[in-house]
Parts: sequence; C-alpha cells; structure tokens
Amino acid sequence: MQPGDVHKVGVIGAGIMGSGITEVVARTGADLVFVETDDERVARGRAAIERSMARAVERGKLDPGERDEVLGRIGASTDLEDVSDADLVIEAATEDMETKLGLFRRLDDLTRPDVVLASNTSSLPIIDLAMVTKRPERVIGMHFFNPPPIMRLLELVPSIRTASDTLEFARAYGEHLGKVTVVSKDRAGFIVNFLLQPYLNSAIEMLDQGFATRDDIDNAVKLGLGHPMGPFELLDLIGLDTADHISGVLFDEFKDPLYASPTLLKRMISAGYLGRKSGRGFHDYEEG
Repeated sequence: MQPGDVHKVGVIGAGIMGSGITEVVARTGADLVFVETDDERVARGRAAIERSMARAVERGKLDPGERDEVLGRIGASTDLEDVSDADLVIEAATEDMETKLGLFRRLDDLTRPDVVLASNTSSLPIIDLAMVTKRPERVIGMHFFNPPPIMRLLELVPSIRTASDTLEFARAYGEHLGKVTVVSKDRAGFIVNFLLQPYLNSAIEMLDQGFATRDDIDNAVKLGLGHPMGPFELLDLIGLDTADHISGVLFDEFKDPLYASPTLLKRMISAGYLGRKSGRGFHDYEEG
C-alpha cells in the first residue's frame, strides 16, 4: 500500500493526541472517523479540533474555506465498528497496556487483513500489541508529538515482527503528513523519551532538594540550552501522570535509577496536580 491508497483513516481516541492526529490526517485530504468511548468525549474531541483549526485560521496558516472542508471530512463515533472499512488505523487511546491490547484484538477482527494497525504509544512495547493480532507484520508504532499539528517529528517503531514494507509505508505516509520520520528499535521510551525522562526527573529532584527554584531552572534551560520550554513547563504540558507512567515503563525495562519517578512527582499526582489539563502542576494555570 502507498500513501495515495489511504482514502479513509480511523483514529482511536480523541484526547490531546488523538484530536491532533485527526486534524493532521484530515488536512491531507483523507476522510477520517475518530472513535471515543462516549458522546461526551466525542464532543470534547471535536471541540478540541475546532479550536485548533480556529487558531490556524487566526495565524493565517489556513483559510476559512479549507477549514470547513477539513471539518467536513471528519466523522466521529462511539462504535469501533465504524473503522472497519478504514485503510489505516492509528490507535491513540490512553497509555494503558490492557486497554491497548483489547483494542488491537478488536481492530484485528474488524479490519481487512492487509490494513496497517499503528499505535501512538510513547513507551509501550509494539511487539506486545502486535502479538495479540493475526497480522504482527502489519503492526507498527507511529509516535506523534504534542501538539501533532505543529510538531514535525514522527517516531516510527517497528517490532521484530514488523515487515519491511510496513515500515516503508509508515515512512512514506509520515512524509505525506508533512512529518520528518525517525526510526527507533522497539524498546521502552524509543528515542525521545529514553533521552527526555532522565532530564525531567533530574529537574524535579533539583527542585525538591532546593538546589534552584522552579523559574530559575526553567529559565536556565530555555536561555542556556536553547530549549523552547523549561522542564517544568514541559512536564505540565505532557501531564505529570503521563510522565510518571513513562518513567515506570522505562524503569521496569532498564532497572536504572535514572528512570525512577521522583517522590515529589508522585506526591503532586496524588494531590491532583497533573499539569495544564487539571489547571495546576508545577505552574498554576488557574491564576488570574
């Protein structure tokens, strides 16, 4: 299959990542349906897509007519069977292995045997997802970055059972979406999170030990290292619970203390301070 053969795409999940992936795919001209678990989440996903595209219009990146055409190509459903005729399925559900395994079993039964089943997981093993299907050679990781309409990187993660033509299709499709693709082995964290998580954990430990203040650490990284965001701004964007989950997956695989979640991170999660999505994390987004 070539990118031009993909006329309908199914996206599973319409949270921060799923809604962004939906927008990226629909802007290339493909029809698309995203699936969520209930009508409330469907409405939230559609609203997120509309807000994102409104910002693109305001910035002059998209004209209103094109926005309306793109929105017209996006369908929504609470029934997984509505992706049964898709030419490609991208799973972007919650970062929980049992949830993803259940979805891949269902998708394997619902879709054509030649359809590629991709996962947007940021850290979980692709081989585990592949082996609950009857098509492990057609399963691959396609890890987008937040926010997908803006971030150009796409990590491709073939398992040891992924066919070479599946990887080449994923690479070509990523380029079709306007992304720069990189390929990682199927190990926890892939490229980016394997490097990122020890840095974030170290920043949290520095803060907890009183080595420097939150703002001084953020500013030092932005101005001294040239990062667009400081570690605490980035943690709040990622979600503290997501960062903790990624740390757990990495620590389970490598048993390196660098990947162990800091105590402060766990205490903040227990307090409900999850970052931007909860209104408060290392920064307070409810002020003013």
